[in-house]
Amino acid sequence: MKIHGKVLGLVVTGVFSIMPFSASAENPKEIRVDYTSYSPTSLVVRKMGWMEEEFKKDNIPVKWVYSPSSSNALDFLKKGSLDFGSAAGLSGVMARSNGAPLKAVYVFSKPEWVAMMVGKNSTITNVKELKGKKIAATPGTDAYSFMLRTLHLNGMSKADVNVVPLAHVLGRKALENNEVDAWIALDPHQAASELEAGSKALYRNPDFSSFGLLYANESFISSHPDIVKRVVKAYEKARTWAIANPEETAKLLAEEAKISLPVAKAQLKRNDFSNPTPGPAHVKVLKAGISVLVQEKLVPSEDAGNKAIDELITSDFMK
Repeated sequence: MKIHGKVLGLVVTGVFSIMPFSASAENPKEIRVDYTSYSPTSLVVRKMGWMEEEFKKDNIPVKWVYSPSSSNALDFLKKGSLDFGSAAGLSGVMARSNGAPLKAVYVFSKPEWVAMMVGKNSTITNVKELKGKKIAATPGTDAYSFMLRTLHLNGMSKADVNVVPLAHVLGRKALENNEVDAWIALDPHQAASELEAGSKALYRNPDFSSFGLLYANESFISSHPDIVKRVVKAYEKARTWAIANPEETAKLLAEEAKISLPVAKAQLKRNDFSNPTPGPAHVKVLKAGISVLVQEKLVPSEDAGNKAIDELITSDFMK
């Protein structure tokens, strides 16, 4: 199995506006970080205890919170129950453009983690045949954005289909039980359904996957910029370990996500860990998805979306 990337060296792709940080005199009482099956890096850093090791001398405990989807992670951040959360790029853009004070401080992977799936015995062979059909998707996630962009690419919109809002794991169940005609699948559920139930990819497009980003609240960044750097440091240690140890990473993912080892390996093959620094390449990909989000009224305007992206992406903590 091959995981893309290099163990040694970082590629700094660009520097955005420097934020006026003002460190707080007091350390936080705890650091609240999420972990999730769609971010193998988060599973590694949690399993290895590198975050706890980093902050042990400061007597700052680390609290781990499970995020089942990007929308959950961003909601936890917005409500203040997380300091760091893992979510897809366009999900963060939607949140930021609608008032959530977030910044992306790290790239945990460039995945092809989403596909439009149909059931094993489905006779549907192209996206246009889904007009008037049921599609399961999780609102506020990269999967949902993928669905909208795929529909628009085929001359359709959300109004042309019956969107069934379901969590990722429930979307898989609905597809395999023939309760929906298609499902916008996210790994590892996508890989599991392919390998274990024979579900088929109706449409794939790696360019529609908008990166896996680690987000932090602006208030936390402003008060504790050094803490943010040290959290990123722990994630960077996990990234290089995952690249150097693909078999062990797959076993850890299988264990934590409660999936088979072949499913875990299939998921990891669709992740590129080579560039952890938020920068121009990520801005370009995110801005390419704005027009559809505006048309579907998930972002107020193109100007608001582009402004949100420029404010969201920062390479400051990966210099």
